[in-house]
Amino acid sequence: MDRRATLDTMRDALAAAAGARDWDRLCGAVADLAPQLQSLAAHGPWTAAELRAVDRLRASHALAATVCAEQREQLLVRMTELQDNKAGWIAYALEHQTELDENLA
Repeated sequence: MDRRATLDTMRDALAAAAGARDWDRLCGAVADLAPQLQSLAAHGPWTAAELRAVDRLRASHALAATVCAEQREQLLVRMTELQDNKAGWIAYALEHQTELDENLA
């Protein structure tokens, strides 16, 4: 078993999912980390090359966490804007309800 290649594949999966903002795929990749790492660790001590691969995986995980935090902040800002303007959206909808009714008829 080439643990370094497996670690690099895990790193690439995290990076690709985070880069694509594919939250389902990212969630799956993160959930798979612990069991996969435990399985790999069961094969004995890590070599220097494998430890470097672990460091690259750790960096990819940290980058994915940063992407998630940034997206969370953007979503929070957008949701706050929507909540702050809720009364205006409702008033607009009520004002234009007759237009909508006429267009549907």
